[in-house]
Parts: sequence; structure tokens; C-alpha cells
Amino acid sequence: MACSICNDLGRALANRSKEYVLARSASYSLVSSRFVAYDMVEMERARSELATHRSVCVYAVSEAGGRLLSRSAASEGSKAGSGQVAGSRR
Repeated sequence: MACSICNDLGRALANRSKEYVLARSASYSLVSSRFVAYDMVEMERARSELATHRSVCVYAVSEAGGRLLSRSAASEGSKAGSGQVAGSRR
């Protein structure tokens, strides 16, 4: 479950990224790099806003914490499994 602000900022980042890619490939990028630079700044601004929000968002923090817990449980399981294999070689 994600919050509506995360969803909105994610969509804004996707739109800004698409605009930047279009600006880089468009013919006016050959004429003026100012358009490309503007779109790049807007894309980075959207990325920064999303990262800032995710650092304080309850949904994003709890979701990231859940991923970290599942990763640590998986790594603990693999460590335990490797310990058993090493023990059986003795």
C-alpha cells in the first residue's frame, strides 16, 4: 500500500523523465542545449522531491523496513544453511 503523495510524485518523476528523454532526442536539442538542461533540472527536482518524501513517508518507511527484514531473514537462513553444510563435511 502506497500513499497518494508517493504515487503523485512517482508519476511526476515518470513524466519529467519522459520529457527529458524526448528533449534529448528532439531536433531542438541540436539547436539549444538550454531546453535539455531545463528538462534535466526538472527531472532531478522531481526525483529529489520523491526521495525527500519517501524518507519521511510512513508507508514508504514501513515498506522499506519490511524489505530489510525479509532480506535479513533470507541471509540468516542462507548462513544457517551454509553452517549445516560445513558441519556435515567434518
